Formats: sequence, structure tokens, C-alpha cells
Amino acid sequence: LRNRYSEGKYGFDLLTLFHDQSGKSYWIDRGWIAPGATATDPPQLPRTSVTTVSIVGRLRLENSLPQGSFFAVSNEGSKKLISKWNAQSNTTVKTEKYYLDLISVSDATMNPKAPVVLPELTDGPHMAYALQWLFFAGLVIYGRFLLRRTR
Repeated sequence: LRNRYSEGKYGFDLLTLFHDQSGKSYWIDRGWIAPGATATDPPQLPRTSVTTVSIVGRLRLENSLPQGSFFAVSNEGSKKLISKWNAQSNTTVKTEKYYLDLISVSDATMNPKAPVVLPELTDGPHMAYALQWLFFAGLVIYGRFLLRRTR
């Protein structure tokens, strides 16, 4: 995946198609990799093992990304990620409808230098907005009280 930001630099997320022993195929996000030295130099990819490996990953649904749009800018690119990845890789293999963020793998040479970071879970500014609306409702009630009192 292009244009992924990590520690002040743009780079790529490395996606790899893995097959398990039952015959199912999964996309694995192996983490961030740095771009090449120039725009024409390809990035250096970590080795992918062709032997059997054990993978520990975080399950991600393709609809787990933020939904909606920012003004008139469409976010259609974030929908149907897996079918898009299948088309771009020219694979004819049927893949699962989810992907995994790689946490660890039994072959240490496959671990990325910058693993996929856990999404930050915060409450955000919700309490401030709630207090703002409560204050606004209080002003409306107080304004109506003043209007009725002056009549």
C-alpha cells in the first residue's frame, strides 16, 4: 500500500498473500517499509519464507476503516480493499473477506522493521461537545425565561 506514514516519513505497507494448511488464503499486512533512495529505486522488501510458518496477527475487516467522506472527497478507495488487492496482484485465488495485521511470525527474518501499530483508542473530544450542547441548551432555556419575564 502506497503513501503510508510512519515516524515522520512516507513509505509503504507490505501486503503478502499467505495460504494456510486448510487451503484458505489471507492477505497479511506485514508492516511499514521505507521507500527506495530515489523515486525510481524500488523499496527493499524483507524476505518472504516459502516454508511453513506460524503467524500471530490482528484480524481486520475491510469495513473497519473510517467510513464517510470529507466534504466532497469520496472515500470509495477504502471500500472493497480485498477485492482491489486481489485485482492488483492478478491473483485468481479466492481470499477471505478479512485481512491480518502481522504481530509476530515464527521466521524472524519475515518480521518487518516497523510493525503495524495498534490503532489508538481514545474518547476524543466527545465530552467537550456534550458540554457545549448542554451549555447551549441552558442558554436557550435561560433566553426563553428572560423573554417571558419581560412580557
